[in-house]
Amino acid sequence: MTLRIWHQSFTVLEDLGAYNDAMAAHLQRVAAPGTEIVMHGMRPGTYRSDYPGHDIRHIGLQYLHSMQFVHAGLQAQREGFDAYAIATLPDPALRELRSLLTIPVVGYGESAMLTACLLGARFSILVFISEFDVLLADNARRYGLQERLCGVSDVGFRFNDVLQAYGGDPGPLIERFRAAARREIARGADVIIPGEAPLCVLLQQQGVTSVDGVPILDSLSCWAKHAEMLVGLQRQGITASRKGIFREPPPQERIDEVCAFYRNFP
Repeated sequence: MTLRIWHQSFTVLEDLGAYNDAMAAHLQRVAAPGTEIVMHGMRPGTYRSDYPGHDIRHIGLQYLHSMQFVHAGLQAQREGFDAYAIATLPDPALRELRSLLTIPVVGYGESAMLTACLLGARFSILVFISEFDVLLADNARRYGLQERLCGVSDVGFRFNDVLQAYGGDPGPLIERFRAAARREIARGADVIIPGEAPLCVLLQQQGVTSVDGVPILDSLSCWAKHAEMLVGLQRQGITASRKGIFREPPPQERIDEVCAFYRNFP
């Protein structure tokens, strides 16, 4: 099966050097034969620095920036991509995009949570944007997985620490991750989701797949496999629901009109 997946990051990939290269290598490794995952990031200049967390820790700014995800999804469909995959933990505009697109739409956070439920009874998420705790708990509730969520906690280091680890010695950071994972395991988690994609890629690069017998989820692999699966199902005639306010797509002509209106909005 040949297919193309549009990867959409919440970072400006051109700003991130070694992480961008590591992400590309990881996606190439996890994709099935015949699958092409085409990486896309936010527009250069979206943020004041190479770190999006100063903005996306605020739900209002996250919402405004998520409009880039909507426009990218519409572009992916126009260009004939087979699936659109949101590659960031908070799943910005996931529900809205599923009501606008006819191709499968996959969310990184939702995909990780669903897979965690197949591997264990309860999962925890470790993050370096601590404000995500409330947002992710709310997402788990909306996905119907609230009872399976053990906790969301601060991993104890930040985005820039992870970026530096790509070009230096990741050993101390890995040990801090293991300590944070053990705290969640002690609370009852039997699957750990390593939060944001930069941390996920680093852990996979360093071969960290479990802590004390508890799996450390490769969320990006789950995300890619879910996209491939949904494309395969759609090709067999099994498609997403198209009923109700969250799923019924508006006419394409009206989508184009509204997008044109807001492009000219003062």
